[in-house]
Amino acid sequence: MRNIRWSALAISLMLLQVLFVFSQTTIKSVDETRKAFKKLLDRPKLPLDVKQISKTTSGSYTYETVDFTSDKKADGSAERVPTYLVSPTEKKAKLPAVIMLHGTGGNKESQKSWLEEFAKRGWIGVAIDARHHGARSGGKKGSEAYNEAITKAWRAPKDKPQPMPFYFETCWDLWCTVDYLLQRDDVDPARIAMVGISMGGIQTWLAASVDERVSVMVPLIGVQSFKWTLENGKWQARANTIRKAHEAAASDMGEKEINAKVCKELWNKIIPGILEEFDCPNMLKLCAPRPMLILNGEKDPNCPIEGARIAFVSASEAYKKANVADKLKIVEAAGVPHTVTPEFKVETLAWLERWLK
Repeated sequence: MRNIRWSALAISLMLLQVLFVFSQTTIKSVDETRKAFKKLLDRPKLPLDVKQISKTTSGSYTYETVDFTSDKKADGSAERVPTYLVSPTEKKAKLPAVIMLHGTGGNKESQKSWLEEFAKRGWIGVAIDARHHGARSGGKKGSEAYNEAITKAWRAPKDKPQPMPFYFETCWDLWCTVDYLLQRDDVDPARIAMVGISMGGIQTWLAASVDERVSVMVPLIGVQSFKWTLENGKWQARANTIRKAHEAAASDMGEKEINAKVCKELWNKIIPGILEEFDCPNMLKLCAPRPMLILNGEKDPNCPIEGARIAFVSASEAYKKANVADKLKIVEAAGVPHTVTPEFKVETLAWLERWLK
């Protein structure tokens, strides 16, 4: 693994690539982008109505399951967010909280080892089920419910409010998760971090970039450029993460197979702006001056490194402009595919230890 370092010439060349990629895109300022993304996802704020499902203590850790309301479903019932927490049993003061996000097909319980690592260090580990995952899947396995929800959103009439289950709606849930943590008397409101893997990494840079209550960010194997990926024929791995939804869109469009046209139409409808102002290179600029660690694999097909490097440069320029270059660290692991390596976990925990003091 290597911590990527650039020469002045390399930065200049990649900066030119950033400018080229976005030359035909109208990019708003940082404040305008933040407002635009919040407006896109905006919906009525509901009382959280927090319910304790379970609470047990085992040794030095306390395990809790709660849920709370974040939204209303189409049928008018409450959209509740199942949440799993692991914290030190002995609490002498308000503690940092670290939100840990799973990848496609995962669930909150799959993050237990991470949450215990956080609790071991005196923090509160928090994991939620993303929309259509885990306890929110209706009993379906893996990403089946997620694919079905995305397909349904693709087929929703354009003259009605558009559902956005692909990344975006979970971002709203994450903002509500921060609301919930701020209500707890054991959480330090100034020390809330967000870490995510793959899909969770994407949701991290989307949700945390505009929510300044999140003080530290670690997107794991999630940084990329959707625009670069689509325009350079590297969309296949991304489409395969929710293949059934892409196949449904291809069929509806009369295409024999998934192609770039299908991806563009589907993404523009269910993750609007992801190819323009809400693409990663633009959203990462919103994270400065807060500490951020980026971890990517050089051979990751889901996050092609050429597109990821555009985002790296964009972030580097923003942190340099804010005079906080020390608060950004980018790790590009040579030869590593779409996986979280043991070294990535070590880097993540060290970064959190540094900035959650």
